[in-house]
Amino acid sequence: MYRETNKRSIVKGISWRVVATTTTIAIVYFFFDRLDLAIAAGMIETVLKVGLYWGHEKIWQRILWGKKKIEPFNLWFTGLPLSGKTTIADLVYEKLENFHIPLERIDSKDIRELIPDIGYSREERNRHMHRIGNLIRTLQKNSISTVASFVSPYKESRKAIRSMVKHNVVVYVKADIETCQARDYKGVYAKALNGELQNFSGINDVYEEPQHAEIVIDTNTMSAEESSDVIVKYIRKHFIKL
Repeated sequence: MYRETNKRSIVKGISWRVVATTTTIAIVYFFFDRLDLAIAAGMIETVLKVGLYWGHEKIWQRILWGKKKIEPFNLWFTGLPLSGKTTIADLVYEKLENFHIPLERIDSKDIRELIPDIGYSREERNRHMHRIGNLIRTLQKNSISTVASFVSPYKESRKAIRSMVKHNVVVYVKADIETCQARDYKGVYAKALNGELQNFSGINDVYEEPQHAEIVIDTNTMSAEESSDVIVKYIRKHFIKL
């Protein structure tokens, strides 16, 4: 969230007083036909009211009444490789940035580039999910919401994330294997089918579909733009509440 600085408050006060002082001078001159009296009245009013305006603003900054706190949330995108998680999550992140809330984007690719030796076995993936959960929990302690996209194929790891973070919203990006293969610009599905990649979700490893996802996006029937609008609408209704 943005915080009003003292400098900004002062400049706002001065700009407002220029308009108000000009009006005061015009009114006094109109009634008394004395320019010296009108200018003196305007200057005295300006000095006094700039200070009063600044003090008034500072007092209201400390008053919580009428302010709505946005609780940090976590959008957790899960689905088969190349189901569209990253594309939709990126769009959602861009749209949520327009609300000027503290927000971070976390994607599995970026994390694996930082920690390249994570591994893909069930045990290694689950351990990795606990690391991500701790990262999100730390960000939430600083009132930062997150948009996270991970295949996260196992129900126990998604359950761990839900128990570790506040206001976890699971977005299941649903797509069948054939659709994902058609989007396989990386050639990873072909490699998995040829046995070059092991523990590949949906081919030679399981993907356990979420049973209790807050949002289900069927990419066979919805575009990425439409999907992102549905998710942003959900966040606005439950967390931002404008």
